[in-house]
Amino acid sequence: MTAEHPFAQYVRTLGRGKKASRALTGEEAYRAMRMVFAEEVEPVQLGAFLMLTRVKEETPEELSAFVRAAREFIAIPANTPEVDLDWSSYAGKRRHLPWFILSALLLAEQGIRVFMHGMGGRQDGRLYTPEIMATLGIHACHSLDEAAAQLQTRHFAFITLEQFCPKLRKLIDLRDLLGLRSPAHSMARMLNPLRAPAMMQGVFHPGYRDIHQQAALLLGQPRIAVFRGEGGEIERNPDRPCLVASVQDGALVEEEWPARFSSGHFKDETLDPQRLLQLWRGEIDDEYATASVTGTAAIALKLLGKADSREAAEALATTLWNDRIKSSLDVIR
Repeated sequence: MTAEHPFAQYVRTLGRGKKASRALTGEEAYRAMRMVFAEEVEPVQLGAFLMLTRVKEETPEELSAFVRAAREFIAIPANTPEVDLDWSSYAGKRRHLPWFILSALLLAEQGIRVFMHGMGGRQDGRLYTPEIMATLGIHACHSLDEAAAQLQTRHFAFITLEQFCPKLRKLIDLRDLLGLRSPAHSMARMLNPLRAPAMMQGVFHPGYRDIHQQAALLLGQPRIAVFRGEGGEIERNPDRPCLVASVQDGALVEEEWPARFSSGHFKDETLDPQRLLQLWRGEIDDEYATASVTGTAAIALKLLGKADSREAAEALATTLWNDRIKSSLDVIR
């Protein structure tokens, strides 16, 4: 008689039916994901585990435990400077250009060390951050050591997921086989591999706002701001009110940021990445794009403690944007 596979217990817990199934405890979720990363799981088990978790939606306890397990497989360089802000980018954009990239670069111009990580390569009509970075002339790092060096000299670094956590990238790529996203997507957003004290998070489905907020609290993350971002990226839509769910030194906080305009804007007819450069250089005017850049940066500035109110944060972001071309540090070459 064949002995039961050690991973079978986790699939069974999730899939034994409406009345008997339950979410994993934090310890169970940690052990399960550690087995996944250690490649101690059969392919059929992995697919069942990811989809069962996807159907019920991961709990904050499960997500935080998954992240703890994944972090054990990431080697952090010993020479890494203190990082101020972690910025994940995994959704891609299809309605508007990724103006949030300019928000992150604007913060870096002020000496705020911003570590951005993401992935691209999908052929689904979206613009992904790695391709945009190449257009802007920003070199994507090939390792966390290289990222540490760029953070020291330029206050900004971007790296793709496969360069620092290839096992998680493989889990995400299973979407093409399974037909659905999985908890791996949420894990990537929450990784914060360099342990920045502050994190920005964008979600598409409002229900995940609370999940990410509470998972951050369980992970002991000092500060995080989570909101429904345009297209799922960390980008404020200035046409709509924005509810920001945050963790501030152990406290759960919610704050609504009002819309910047009384009427909406149409989506971009074409997504020409050159317009990011043109806006940064002051060669074009675009009220939606400018409001998106400064509005997103304002949320980060308040999270980082650079302003003590929403109004002050928005005023500061606007001032920094208006003064950007005069800066001595040009992160876009």
